[in-house]
Amino acid sequence: MHQTLLILHSINRWLVLASLFYAIGIALSGLRSGRAFSGADNTVRHVTATISHIQLLLGLSLYMISPVVKFDVAETIGTGLVSEHTFFRLIHIAFMAIAVVVITIGSARAKRVGSEKEKFRTMFVWFGVALLIILAAVPWPFSPLANRPYFRSF
Repeated sequence: MHQTLLILHSINRWLVLASLFYAIGIALSGLRSGRAFSGADNTVRHVTATISHIQLLLGLSLYMISPVVKFDVAETIGTGLVSEHTFFRLIHIAFMAIAVVVITIGSARAKRVGSEKEKFRTMFVWFGVALLIILAAVPWPFSPLANRPYFRSF
């Protein structure tokens, strides 16, 4: 179960990033061109929020059963900025939950604001902030906090 959730969480990470980049690109394009906020734009907004919620649910499920989170070790001094256990127990989960909340607020606000330009601006700002938070908290292979491969295999 753990390995399956880990693989699904790893794969879905790329869907979250792709949908955020796409939604931000659409929002920027809409802002620059002044075009109307279409049904397709609204679908992108909704799908981006939905994919991020699925990722959060996968992550929370993984968090509950993860040996990395459950394994309680004495922190060794001088091993880096933070230990891998601290990163996954506290930093990763908190930042990702915050990012999904930011996406949700941005999606809801973009849905409800009046003008077309404000819809695009709201999507651009809120999704952009969430993307920055996510990029900072993903355990990239080059991260000094904790590193994982780009893709997990079955």
